Amino acid sequence: MSFSWDPKKDEANRRKHGVSFQEAAELLRGDSDYLEIYDEEHSHNEDRFIAIGPIRRGVIVVVFTERDDDVVRIISARMAAAAERRRFEESKRGRDGRRDS
Repeated sequence: MSFSWDPKKDEANRRKHGVSFQEAAELLRGDSDYLEIYDEEHSHNEDRFIAIGPIRRGVIVVVFTERDDDVVRIISARMAAAAERRRFEESKRGRDGRRDS
């Protein structure tokens, strides 16, 4: 799998959210366990997805689309809000059967 993005959008995203698309690709490479959500609201011309999961600096939210040629195009990335982090943790507990003590 390879990744693509608009370099100008990456720069704007880094300035606005402090997360580079290179860091976002880190989440999607397959080594991380992340929550993937279909973004029905923004999937008009193409299917878009939201990934919530951990990178080295913390939990991030990545919006992306998958192209026919096995290329993932990153649209945006930012640090997760508290509610998004909780949603990720809850989904993780649900998948592995753990519960909080």
